[in-house]
Amino acid sequence: MSLRHGLLGLLAEGPASGYDLARRFQEVLGQIWPAQHPKIYAELRRLTDDGLIEVDTEGPRRRKAYRITDAGLDEIRDWLTTGEIDHTMRVQSLLRSLFFWLMDPDDLRRRLDEEARFFAESAARYRAYADAKDRGEFGDNPQVRSMRVTIEAGVRLYQALADWAEWAKTVSPPSTPRDISTNH
Repeated sequence: MSLRHGLLGLLAEGPASGYDLARRFQEVLGQIWPAQHPKIYAELRRLTDDGLIEVDTEGPRRRKAYRITDAGLDEIRDWLTTGEIDHTMRVQSLLRSLFFWLMDPDDLRRRLDEEARFFAESAARYRAYADAKDRGEFGDNPQVRSMRVTIEAGVRLYQALADWAEWAKTVSPPSTPRDISTNH
């Protein structure tokens, strides 16, 4: 997903300021798709320049709320239905796991304990959010149902990574790491 299309999708729900959009990204996608304030504001300027959004209101201290235009709605719908999807997942924990053999076994166990705890806590946060959606605290409409699908993906991904970290503790190298010389 591009930040561009993420912002268009959020603005399709209704007008919002850059601050509101950053909060929504953090609330729903947090660790899955982070969006930093400077990047959001830069993309909002580009979307405005491209005619995909426009300023809805301007409040105190020049705080702007944006709304999606018809062209922006066409853009997000086109993105949803056509083109290739980038299925790349960049999970640093998995990259590091390729080199576990270089770690001291005690350090590795501590690292895997931390990973398992982090992923389990993340899954629990998403699960709590899913429970709130399931109780109807946010209403029942297409946006809420779509958000629930996304939240469930977060629950399942983080739970799978927590399970992986627990499993990795059972198969990780039990011996002292090899002495690797930097001289070739």
